[in-house]
Amino acid sequence: MARAYGMIVAMRRLGVDIGGVLIEPADDDADTSFFGAHYLRTPVVDGAFDALAALGPAFDEVHLVSKCGESTERRTLQWLAHHDFTAHTGIPVERMHFCRTRPDKAPIARRLGLTHFVDDKLEVLGYLDSVPHRFLFRPRPAQVAAYAALLPLVHRVQSWPELVPLLRAD
Repeated sequence: MARAYGMIVAMRRLGVDIGGVLIEPADDDADTSFFGAHYLRTPVVDGAFDALAALGPAFDEVHLVSKCGESTERRTLQWLAHHDFTAHTGIPVERMHFCRTRPDKAPIARRLGLTHFVDDKLEVLGYLDSVPHRFLFRPRPAQVAAYAALLPLVHRVQSWPELVPLLRAD
């Protein structure tokens, strides 16, 4: 909580997953698969960088939180740098956090005081019990079927243009 002229003002902090939310999911095309030799060619999810730049003023802080192994972490940081992520969005490298298991996102979210989170994995959003506003981004049907009991905890969205007004409103 922050104080403004004697009033308590709630801080708004956004957490965003990377794979499937900022980086297009892998496909079979070796030229654009994030796990192929030309991973820097993997496209940005349509509208993601512009949306984060536009959302910056609506949040006190925006953080990236990604589950991956060490080699994927290195690739991700290279991909973000190659696509000028910080210049486009204003989100500094210091606000990029990596963990090795999906449940490990929960203590990161708690430590950062995240109030909103965007992820493409319903399972992950289920772990984030300290985050009041959770958004499921373009989920795969099998993921939804496997964790359907968690659907009441999230708001489901299919694109950044659909997501931005919801994030501003919460």
